Amino acid sequence: MTKSILAAMALTLLASSAALAEEKAFPATLEAHAILPANTIIAAPADAAEYLKTSGKFSTADRKRAAELGSVAGKDGVRPTGLSLPFNGQPMQGFSGIKAMDDGTFWSLSDNGFGNKLNSTDAMLMLHHLKIDWDAGRVEALKTLFLSDPERKAPFPIVMEGSATRYLTGGDFDVESIQPVADGFWVGEEFGPYILKFDLDGKLTDVIATVVDGKPVLSPDNPALTLQGDPSKKAPDFNLKRSGGYEGLALSKDGAKLYGLLEGPIWTDSESVEEAEGRPALRIVELDTGSKAWTGRSWLYPLAEGGEAIGDFNMLDEKTALVIERDNGAGTVDKACADPKDPQPNCFAVGSKLKRVYKIAMDDENVGKAVRKIGYVDLLKIADPDNRKRQGGGEGYYDMPFVTIENVDRVDETHIIVGNDNNLPFSAGRSLDRADDNEFVLVEVGEFLKAE
Repeated sequence: MTKSILAAMALTLLASSAALAEEKAFPATLEAHAILPANTIIAAPADAAEYLKTSGKFSTADRKRAAELGSVAGKDGVRPTGLSLPFNGQPMQGFSGIKAMDDGTFWSLSDNGFGNKLNSTDAMLMLHHLKIDWDAGRVEALKTLFLSDPERKAPFPIVMEGSATRYLTGGDFDVESIQPVADGFWVGEEFGPYILKFDLDGKLTDVIATVVDGKPVLSPDNPALTLQGDPSKKAPDFNLKRSGGYEGLALSKDGAKLYGLLEGPIWTDSESVEEAEGRPALRIVELDTGSKAWTGRSWLYPLAEGGEAIGDFNMLDEKTALVIERDNGAGTVDKACADPKDPQPNCFAVGSKLKRVYKIAMDDENVGKAVRKIGYVDLLKIADPDNRKRQGGGEGYYDMPFVTIENVDRVDETHIIVGNDNNLPFSAGRSLDRADDNEFVLVEVGEFLKAE
């Protein structure tokens, strides 16, 4: 290897280290805390098929139908969570994206159901209009919209294809992010990945496939992909890991552009993923909402050291945005198992080390390059001097040691809302043996929001 190549590699490593070292942590203080209990089950609509009146029937290890309600224990790895499937009704769980409205309410959505396409065919997709009583610590759904496809816009047969109401399920789409607009809702999805549009009644109107740099982006769950009938033939190509689609979806302040942020990096070949600043990087792609076409502009979001995925994404102004970044840990490190390869029921397999909200800048001069990370707040150490937390944390602080934290938006000039996705009944990060609730917190971060 020549001296010039070695020197170039050294400079690259130094630049990468400098970029990581420059990340600045900003203070955050808990203002309020509200909880929706984990076991919040709602009835399917009266006109839904009988199949949808219960849910979680195919969450057994062998995918065989569980006929008896509550006969399959929910587990986080080897740890029972205290809740069991199937449910009599539909779980409201799994909030995976949030948008603050001008009247103080919020829109959110439940994701695909029980974790994958095969076990979620009886999990109904839904959007929720939420009211949070911060003083009482309660979360109320003012309205729930069950999503449907009566006009057959999905480019594949849906699970409820022959039904009269054609409700959508987690076997059709994995909805993960939301942007309410005057005529309906834009939704980011992971199976395609697709950008979806629904009207004000929750009816599907548009399904937009993803293209980056002129090439399709495909998840292994994309319905257009099928295995070859002959083992000697090449398997179909896809360039995104399962659950790597649109975890984040942001809307420009004028409503003219959508920005979809993938949860996982695009694979450039069978061994390599896209990178920026020496780190795996996730694409942010720009869609024109008027023409419903990709503009060709995109940015790269480099993951922090220890970061493995993003959770939500919302614009602050024309150029800056909030992004949740996280590792795959759950629970606190002091209760983590000694050997993560040998998890036990009395410890967390891998403790939480990185759960952050970043402020980023998507500068025009950086189109096609890395976004600028302005700084972050640490969700594992939110100051709580007035003891406003309702559970979790410790003396003088509140924490969010959840595997998935998938809701963030600005509430006003000094506050943000943050919430977890509890993956009901499979996530237990707050306690070793109890399913996580849906927790929402109002956090004062005035200095962070002003940072440039």
